[in-house]
Amino acid sequence: MTPGDTAAPPLLELRGINKSFGPVHVLRDVDFTVRAGEVTALVGDNGAGKSTLVKCIGGIYSTDNGETHIDGQKVNIHGPRDAAHNGIEIVYQDLALCDNLDIVQNMFLGREKRSGLILDEPAMEELAAKTLAGLSVRTVKSVRQLVSSLSGGQRQTVAIAKAVLWNSRLVILDEPTAALGVAQTAQVLELVRRLADNGLAVVLISHNMNDVFAVSDRIAALYLGRMAAQVRATDVTHAQVVELITAGRSGSLGLQPEEAL
Repeated sequence: MTPGDTAAPPLLELRGINKSFGPVHVLRDVDFTVRAGEVTALVGDNGAGKSTLVKCIGGIYSTDNGETHIDGQKVNIHGPRDAAHNGIEIVYQDLALCDNLDIVQNMFLGREKRSGLILDEPAMEELAAKTLAGLSVRTVKSVRQLVSSLSGGQRQTVAIAKAVLWNSRLVILDEPTAALGVAQTAQVLELVRRLADNGLAVVLISHNMNDVFAVSDRIAALYLGRMAAQVRATDVTHAQVVELITAGRSGSLGLQPEEAL
């Protein structure tokens, strides 16, 4: 496991992010740092603010205040196009794949390559195959397989490859192993680790602590809309992370009692 270069500025840094929906204050002064070459696990109970934070990063929600920095430079992300322009891709839990299309068609959906007025199928097929090969994906027999014929693990692999295809630098994965069996989970976690080892920044949202500790370099725990702690995975135990998730603190680590209210 090769951690990111801590001498370089973080690929993504959020400072003091707040987000409310009417009277409900969902995110409170959240700081969050993600480095290239690392897997950062984002954990928290249901309602902790994980999905809202990710949607703020992806430009789906605007923040009420706070700053977003990419490579140390302040940026304004006003929508998903801005996020994509900054190399941010999100793979949501529903994967957003079309069963009636093949792998190539799914990977280029809405971003098709053309040669004049017609689709450049050979170029898209070559790029899709090259992307899967670059991720050492060996479980897919043909890039012309219909997605409907793929297993859950293969679908997750295609969704991740689709995100990587667009020169992404930060890939956010929302519960990528939630519906998978043991063997398929191992394949997807291996792919997650490979993304970071290839130099990408990866944010892994997961409730599965075994998955978190298997591949993560750092763990960021949200508690009731606040960032309880962001620590190296090697510096905490499974039990400490569970306490951060459920109570916002574990011993001297995490929120002070007055902050956790």
